[in-house]
Amino acid sequence: MTSKFKVPVLYSFRRCPYAMRARIAIKQSGINVELREITLKNKPSHMLTLSPKGTVPVLWVGEGLVVDESFDIMLWALTQNDPNGWLLNNNELLLNEALALVEMNDNEFKGHLDRYKYSVRFPEDSEENYRAKGETFLTLLENKLMKHDFLMGDHFSLADAAIAPFIRQFAHVDKAWFDQSDYGRVKVWLTNFLESDRFTSIMKKYAPWVEGDEPTYLISS
Repeated sequence: MTSKFKVPVLYSFRRCPYAMRARIAIKQSGINVELREITLKNKPSHMLTLSPKGTVPVLWVGEGLVVDESFDIMLWALTQNDPNGWLLNNNELLLNEALALVEMNDNEFKGHLDRYKYSVRFPEDSEENYRAKGETFLTLLENKLMKHDFLMGDHFSLADAAIAPFIRQFAHVDKAWFDQSDYGRVKVWLTNFLESDRFTSIMKKYAPWVEGDEPTYLISS
């Protein structure tokens, strides 16, 4: 593929929670990227060349540098520019705690979330039991939010941005159940996130990218 490379290119899918958190962190950092929305049934050949595993997000920083894990993309962006201290001002203790929380989200909780959301594919257990397993993580978040408005303290940080898209997905599996659940602080935290400009601004709808399209930028020029 020939390209006049100007800014990094981000292959993304609007509704994917991994892609959401990558977009949030990149926009927060102020680093502009060319945004290429994909369809999961027709992935661009260039994206697959960059990252054969075929999942979004994929960040093409330049020749020879591809970042294809969402959390790594977040760190890539914020280590270059972190205007609001999302990396917790490099407080090693807090940052390690945040990283551990994100790891729990990405590994343990995400597994329960997938089984809860697609319980028909996993008939060895019930939807309710998959949900109950996921609630262990919600309880942990609820306890954290009893102390502060955000997961790591009094201001929004890396952990909130990395985890909230997945709690959004969990909440929408059975919205009626979630709305009447006892996770009051989680619900307030999630609502504030979903109504924030940092979220709504990265959820604009774009037509799927095709070769030859005029560039679309995450931060409009």
